[in-house]
Amino acid sequence: MNISSIHLKRIKMPLKKPFTTHAGSVSKRELIIVTVHDNDGRKGFGEVTAFSTPFYTHETIDSAWELLHKLFIPIVRWSTISHPSELADQLAVFQGNQMAKAGLESALWDLFAKQKKQSLSKLIGGTREELDVGVVLSLSDSLKDEIEYCQRIGYKRYKLKVEKYKEKSAIEQVKSYAPELPLMIDGNGTYDAEDILHLQNLDELGLMMIEQPFRPGDFYLHQQLQQKVSTPVCLDESISCQEDIIQAHKLGSCQVANIKISRVGGWTEALKLHDYCLHQNVPSWCGGMVESGISRAHNIALASLDGFTIAGDISASSRFWERDLIAPEITVTEGKVVVPEKPGIGFDVDEDYIDFLTITRNSYSV
Repeated sequence: MNISSIHLKRIKMPLKKPFTTHAGSVSKRELIIVTVHDNDGRKGFGEVTAFSTPFYTHETIDSAWELLHKLFIPIVRWSTISHPSELADQLAVFQGNQMAKAGLESALWDLFAKQKKQSLSKLIGGTREELDVGVVLSLSDSLKDEIEYCQRIGYKRYKLKVEKYKEKSAIEQVKSYAPELPLMIDGNGTYDAEDILHLQNLDELGLMMIEQPFRPGDFYLHQQLQQKVSTPVCLDESISCQEDIIQAHKLGSCQVANIKISRVGGWTEALKLHDYCLHQNVPSWCGGMVESGISRAHNIALASLDGFTIAGDISASSRFWERDLIAPEITVTEGKVVVPEKPGIGFDVDEDYIDFLTITRNSYSV
């Protein structure tokens, strides 16, 4: 791939309003923007979407920065890489740290598609020209106003963040505003074995799915719940690689899979997960991470594949940001986003704005 240099920029990006879950509230999103240059002046962009604290996975922005800087970038044999998946092969010796790996690999996929003069969607075999998309309602949202606004835009699926033991009232509140809303809830792993009966009582509420009620990796409790409810159980944090979805599927631990490029270590693993779900008829969708337009552009390309049967978390740039890192910004019209046709991720990256937001940077010649 004729890679000449890699550049890391750690930024703090202000959210339009705080995004709140059971674990706390985020008003400024820390991200690491990865840029890979080739010898012909082309640039590929990726993004590390770990959070500042380890509430979602064990990774943080601090740990990802240290690993990229001290280990991953120095150890890779950059001159030997002819395809982005070879980076995943070289980093496979190191356990975990999927988000650091994903940011680095995503930049390579964007660069590779630009070298091939193809959109990233077409490069991976995507067939869709536009995508149905969904939206996340955080605990900080004014639900009535937010739902009315999102309905005007036409979002196809609504994911509600909930507080443990308060979810039924929140669901009923949403349904009082919009009875037919395609609604799911996200447990973020906060429930325990003694909560199975409590979760069973939500079965009558007609949810699309319950996402990740139990802790990551607990296929047994998810299996036990799925056997007792008709509402599909969806796994998120529990799925970090293809082997996880194989186990979950064979054990009957879920009926739906959420696939996130960042959570599974990058494009190479995300494609394996997609292919397994497609061939095994497991409904899947592309999840999001409160990320900038760079990651969302990667998600749009991934979600253009045939196997994604449920609207993904690919909301408009204006959902989170006064100003995004890409141009044009992502817009949603009648619940759909257009898959770009330009080479790579299909959007121009606003490097001046990235520089303005940057708090730390490093560059590496290879």
